[in-house]
Amino acid sequence: MNNSEVAQVFEDIAELLELKGDKGFKVIAYRRGAESIRSQGRDIKAIWEESALEDIPAVGKAIAEKTAELLRTGKLEYYENLKSEIPIGLLEVLKVGDVGPKKAARFWKELSITSVNELEAAAMKGALRELSGMGAKSEARILDNIQALKRRQTGRMSIGAALPIAEHLLAELRKHPKVKAAETAGSLRRMRETVGDLDLLVSTDHPDEVMQAFVELPIVGRVLGRGDVKTSVELIDGVRVQVWTHASERFGTALQYATGSKDHNVRLRELALSKGFSLSDQAFKLEQGGEITVAKESEVYEMLGLPWIAPEMREDRGEIQAAQNGELPKLIEIRNLKGELHAHSTWSDGKNSIEEMVQAAVKQGHKYLAITDHSQSLGIANGLTEKRVEQQREEIAKVRKTLNNDFVLLHGTEMEILADGSLDFPDDLLAQFDLVIASLHTSLRQPREQVTARMINAIKNPHVDIIAHPSGRLIGKREPADLDMDQILEAALEHGVILEINSNPERLDLNDIYARRAAEMGIPLAINTDAHRPEHLAFRNFGVGVARRAWITSRQVVNCWTAPRIQKWLNARG
Repeated sequence: MNNSEVAQVFEDIAELLELKGDKGFKVIAYRRGAESIRSQGRDIKAIWEESALEDIPAVGKAIAEKTAELLRTGKLEYYENLKSEIPIGLLEVLKVGDVGPKKAARFWKELSITSVNELEAAAMKGALRELSGMGAKSEARILDNIQALKRRQTGRMSIGAALPIAEHLLAELRKHPKVKAAETAGSLRRMRETVGDLDLLVSTDHPDEVMQAFVELPIVGRVLGRGDVKTSVELIDGVRVQVWTHASERFGTALQYATGSKDHNVRLRELALSKGFSLSDQAFKLEQGGEITVAKESEVYEMLGLPWIAPEMREDRGEIQAAQNGELPKLIEIRNLKGELHAHSTWSDGKNSIEEMVQAAVKQGHKYLAITDHSQSLGIANGLTEKRVEQQREEIAKVRKTLNNDFVLLHGTEMEILADGSLDFPDDLLAQFDLVIASLHTSLRQPREQVTARMINAIKNPHVDIIAHPSGRLIGKREPADLDMDQILEAALEHGVILEINSNPERLDLNDIYARRAAEMGIPLAINTDAHRPEHLAFRNFGVGVARRAWITSRQVVNCWTAPRIQKWLNARG
């Protein structure tokens, strides 16, 4: 065992003793001993072999003996006994902000919570607020802190968490009178599904003033490093951010370089060398000496004889060759979307009424909305029985009477594909819906052949119009089903079924790789938010990001169609 591992054992012992209710000298002694061992400049094993453990500051006879036992056997009986009394998972619970030993012990004893996952589940159900001394706000803080802990542990966060933070910081930076421009960079600007640290670039001729204003923002928890060009900080929720400042005349090359990807940039540098100059984040350097600075990113590409390439495409997947051949697609934009074909209401697991969801869609500028509540077998989502479908149809009819002629409300369903491959509703009921979505939520771990057959059976059904979030994955939480995507794509093409790019940042499913293949095959695609509340309709930004990474144009996305065209297409399918 190394110094850090030995120290960690003693830190764990201190935490476990506190969970037992011990706040005395032993807790302090173990913590001090751990800190001293961790900070030793020598290998703890060498010190033990010299019989000099008690020479280490804060390491007395008891801790020295326990250290020797650890180094000799790899185990410590005292530690093992504590772990048999106190669930070891509580040590992870203690890493959640706002959760100390007393609170963690209460969660364990009163709610049988012994892990972070169990704590999160209890908070999601509203169980924590029922404890004395707790409330809704405390519960919400714990949920936020659990998410922050997860980001710290993985080193990456979903784009759904990263983008709002970055946009807030950019807004603050752009308020500064000495800031000429501020942009995101790195994987966030390329709209990858997860990102690490946030990289922000600022164009300014007064970097010291801008950096000082940035580190003084309330959202900044601590400054990790500060130099002439770069400042690194940790936000109060644990997210790490790097801000780079560049003079305005060099901002173009800096932004292009910082956006990446690495492979894309290598291709550009090779192209620059073939034209007689080198490219860096600072400028184009000429072979005969001197340099050419570039203020706008588009001018970097112009210097190389290329049209500007959208950040989402910069993954060295043929984009530079396409640019050279004049074959870059005109990528889809948010403004191209005209409607939403996958949304939920209080009839299943949505949080708002049908009328409220319609109002939210109108505010988003949509011209149509499909309410697609879950079918009966998804009990956890309050799925609709056949009788409740009829009742919902009546409410849909009432809401339609309140609408102007320029907005269309569709009655749909998100129907479960059952574990045995059958569908949740009979064909005669499916024929009565305006739109039928089929999806997998359960038995995702079935063997490839079996789960693929389930999906293909749904695709073959003449009433199924869309396959939603095909793989069923939840990014960082649940692995995708082991589908044979070649078979799925072929079946969708053959039967004219739409495949969905689900815009929920926890799903982003289809991913960009399969979305591009589907588009190249001619399979119709939909960009849907799977909205369960009005604010989820704004998720379309993330789905569009996936589509742009997949080189998709508005012509390949069905909800860029007008409402009459959508209705005509659905009617033609029967």
